[in-house]
Amino acid sequence: MNILTYLIPISLMLGAVGLIAFIYTVRSNQYDDPEGDSRRILSDEWDDHPKP
Repeated sequence: MNILTYLIPISLMLGAVGLIAFIYTVRSNQYDDPEGDSRRILSDEWDDHPKP
């Protein structure tokens, strides 16, 4: 049972680090491209033939 005194705070800290990293990515607009994928999938430019 003594191991729980170490594991609970460690898991809470790791969860907090993950939450802070997620909030940082949301605030830095890394998920803002709502129409990019829908336009890219209909494009005739293929990734395997890049433009010179």
